[in-house]
Amino acid sequence: MSRSDTLRGLGKSSAVIAPSLLKCNYAQLERTLGDLEQAGMEVLHLDVMDGHFVPNLSYGPMVIESLRKVCGAAFDAHLMISDPKKYLKDYISAGCDGITIHVEAVPEPGELLEQIRGAGLVSGLALNPGTPVERIQPFLQACDYILVMSVEPGFGGQKFMPVALEKLRRVRELVSPGTLVGVDGGIGPQTIGEAYQAGANLFVVGSALFDLSDYAEGMRQLLEPLPSWSEITSDVHHCADASRMHGV
Repeated sequence: MSRSDTLRGLGKSSAVIAPSLLKCNYAQLERTLGDLEQAGMEVLHLDVMDGHFVPNLSYGPMVIESLRKVCGAAFDAHLMISDPKKYLKDYISAGCDGITIHVEAVPEPGELLEQIRGAGLVSGLALNPGTPVERIQPFLQACDYILVMSVEPGFGGQKFMPVALEKLRRVRELVSPGTLVGVDGGIGPQTIGEAYQAGANLFVVGSALFDLSDYAEGMRQLLEPLPSWSEITSDVHHCADASRMHGV
């Protein structure tokens, strides 16, 4: 999938849920991916951790390449690693549709973001809770996607940090309308509404989905608090009422 196709596809949704493999059952990966696609997954969030930039290890390009063969969703590799430039070609070759790097790992990320775009992928830039939005401002023209961390990266199951809301508002003010703005960490039915109102339109979700056996129900619970979801269901009910009135 080309960069423009990926962006066009994701731009059709006012809210995109991106399941994070950090919290899944690794013994049943292929089955899990199939279940997530059936539940409506558009983006798979791939947490790549090196044990250095963050104090944890996960998986690398070989695993992603294997998953690419059995999953049709867009792949966003979130590189929580110290030297993304060194391994960039590996993740491009693995079949990623987007690659997100951290401004804390690459203080001058402009060139690397352009390399990601030049390879036909969505270029993403992430910032941690303690990093001011001003750090990424000089590089926004090279970004298709900004990821605001609402927890400290490296571990799943953390609580949402409200400091992310003001960052989301500020980022949304600075970026072009077509730029994806994501939020990662502690997202569930109780926090997704505030994040949406603050400007996020892509939501990385772990426990709120993977702690349930029914992923479709998890998706429904996540989308239900959003105004756009209420408008859709209201329209459906209105059409159904009109049909009954006219004897359809």
